[in-house]
Amino acid sequence: MGFGVFIHRSDSIYDDSPAERYQFPSQYLGRVEACVGDWIVYYEPRKVADTRGYFAVAKVQRVIPDPSAAGMFLALIEPESYLDFANPVQFHDANGPVERGVLNEQGKISGRAQSAVRPLSQADFQRIVALGLEDRAPLLPRIGEMSPAPGFEEAEAPFEFEEQRERATFTVSRIVRDRVFRRIVLRAYDQRCAISGLRLINGGGRAEVDAAHIRPVEDGGPDIVSNGIALSGTAHWMFDRGLIGLSDDLKILVSRQVNDPDAVKTLINQSGQAIAPARISERPHPHFVRWHRENCFKQ
Repeated sequence: MGFGVFIHRSDSIYDDSPAERYQFPSQYLGRVEACVGDWIVYYEPRKVADTRGYFAVAKVQRVIPDPSAAGMFLALIEPESYLDFANPVQFHDANGPVERGVLNEQGKISGRAQSAVRPLSQADFQRIVALGLEDRAPLLPRIGEMSPAPGFEEAEAPFEFEEQRERATFTVSRIVRDRVFRRIVLRAYDQRCAISGLRLINGGGRAEVDAAHIRPVEDGGPDIVSNGIALSGTAHWMFDRGLIGLSDDLKILVSRQVNDPDAVKTLINQSGQAIAPARISERPHPHFVRWHRENCFKQ
């Protein structure tokens, strides 16, 4: 087992769903199998416009032949392991490539940097994840106390990374996951409610909007921005209770069980469509909004 880098781009020809699976040809089978049971970092190539660089971390659960494509394989991602980075990490920093393993003996970037799947050293993995989960000017919570209650303080380190016998282990707490998820979703939506279209910042500098999971974590929903939506308190309450939902093309649906539909319609922006992020890969994925319609939305 070992750490690795998986190259992925939002316009990929492969049947990828980063929080669930990674499709690849047989030539990379050995490298991917070496990552089973361990963590990988997703990387978007520099030639992609407005590239995110290293943008997420996930754990490979197992590898299987792709039942729908001959000669292809799927790396299945362990549920609840995927996490988008709070800060996408670019290939270079002031000291050169953050992934030192792509350098050859002469200190030049080698052909390894072009490989779609490549091993990653423990030091490089730790460096990339530390930069990706660094808490820079954290977004303040919408509600609640600014300081945690005694006994519930959040650890300073954004993750845990330690040696256990022959290998290193890496974990991210639910507290940190929720904090990072809030940051990436509110950033994608510019701190604006997707239902009302309102962007309200209170006197303390806090955004009056929540980062909601479309498919809840307790029901297998991943911490990926495309499974998130920014909602005001009232919209969040209604979304969680299935009183409002979304079509695949993000039209806002109102349940027939709403007791005052006219009042609810005043909460919806005039377009009748959910306000979506500019980046296509960050918009609510049909897979997740369909799950919400089938399992939460009250027809």
